Amino acid sequence: MASSGALSGTGSGLSGLLRLRRTAREPTFAAFATTRPAGSVTDGGNLIWGRQLRPAILLERSAVLARIPAERRDLLRPVSAAASSPAEGSDSAGEAKVAPVSFAAKYPVLVTGFFFFMWYFLNVIFNILNKKIYNYFPYPYFVSVVHLFVGVVYCLVSWAVGLPKRAPIDSKLLKLLIPVAVCHALGHVTSNVSFAAVAVSFAHTIKALEPFFNAAASQFILGQQIPFTLWLSLAPVVIGVSMASLTELSFNWTGFISAMISNISFTYRSIYSKKAMTDMDSTNLYAYISIIALIVCIPPAIILEGPQLLQHGLNDAVAKVGWIKFISDLFWVGMFYHLYNQLATNTLERVAPLTHAVGNVLKRVFVIGFSIIVFGNKITTQTGIGTCIAIIGVAIYSYIKAKMEEEKRQMKTA
Repeated sequence: MASSGALSGTGSGLSGLLRLRRTAREPTFAAFATTRPAGSVTDGGNLIWGRQLRPAILLERSAVLARIPAERRDLLRPVSAAASSPAEGSDSAGEAKVAPVSFAAKYPVLVTGFFFFMWYFLNVIFNILNKKIYNYFPYPYFVSVVHLFVGVVYCLVSWAVGLPKRAPIDSKLLKLLIPVAVCHALGHVTSNVSFAAVAVSFAHTIKALEPFFNAAASQFILGQQIPFTLWLSLAPVVIGVSMASLTELSFNWTGFISAMISNISFTYRSIYSKKAMTDMDSTNLYAYISIIALIVCIPPAIILEGPQLLQHGLNDAVAKVGWIKFISDLFWVGMFYHLYNQLATNTLERVAPLTHAVGNVLKRVFVIGFSIIVFGNKITTQTGIGTCIAIIGVAIYSYIKAKMEEEKRQMKTA
């Protein structure tokens, strides 16, 4: 249908052009018509007239065109150009078309900036909506299952329509992904326990310690030598988190310990991810990890929160906000969780590790800042200073770590 529409549009354009050419100078049209070569055209109907034009006819047509006024010559120029510029080495009608340049290829900086913006935006919205849900529905294990469930449904629908096409998985890869998914599930659940127990800003301040656990695991578990400068850059992170914790108004041990377990879990996830390196694209890989993590999260949610939910938890939430808002909040928080994680992975594929590391630090700053503004969390001066010191330490660590990785890649390619 699109092709027929294009052809009909072209036909109407040519007929309009012919009508304009007939109105004023019929002799001129007749003179120009004499440029058509003698002889019959083969049954194929695709032979280009330009291949049959003789030099004398070309000179004659040039003289005719010279006598035509400029405004009418502009109308004739596309036709004459098409006739006199056949595609070299081809006997079929038409001219070679240059493939249009995509917007992403033409403006890569704008596209990358859009990825960063959507990553930040979805992350901030997720954290705000997630905390609002916990204010009237304090069941982090169940909410964690909802996060993963919505994401898995999204992945299944995407596979069903072929966007993207599902990558096959074998038993060997499945065994490698199970430890990654288990650590992902544990880190996700404990993060939500922390978010439900303390202020979002404080939970993210504690989670700023994750680079410290990564360095410790690399040094003492993987046996990788961590430079002294990298350890030194982690000192402000530890000091800043300690300062913020001592005077945090929303501090409680459940939130603090849960955030620390989350840091350890995500550290081990990174370790197992290195062992499960695969050629599978990030979208399919994250989909499989989400499916396995969902299966892991369902049993503890049923055991720890199932009886309370059936007795009064669900009824209390519905009584406060109604069924429609309750269901819609759970759906959208799950969508935001899945999309921001997927965008974080896609952004990493588009930029250098250093750029992504800096972007990740800025993302945490945005989340902490917006959560304080939206929820009106009161923080002490010491907590604010400690948070700033921790974020600066993470930025320094990320910069040094990314530079080291970049130097290693350059040495390998040299």
